[in-house]
Amino acid sequence: MSRIARITILLLWLVLGLALILVPWSDIWETNYFLFQYPALAIFLKSPYLRGAISGLGFMNVLLALEAFRQRTPAAASRT
Repeated sequence: MSRIARITILLLWLVLGLALILVPWSDIWETNYFLFQYPALAIFLKSPYLRGAISGLGFMNVLLALEAFRQRTPAAASRT
């Protein structure tokens, strides 16, 4: 995989992870379409346990992106 494609994918993972960490605790989460359309779903979606689980997934995504960024590709490792 080329270096530019690898960096683009890693940045995408990082941004997605940060969004998963921040969005459940923002006003975007409180005022979305599904909460108004399905009131029974609102109880489940406003649960701090669900928000924490989604933020945990985001945190793991950020850690995996940083770990993948830290690792070298086999082609780059053989050059040094």
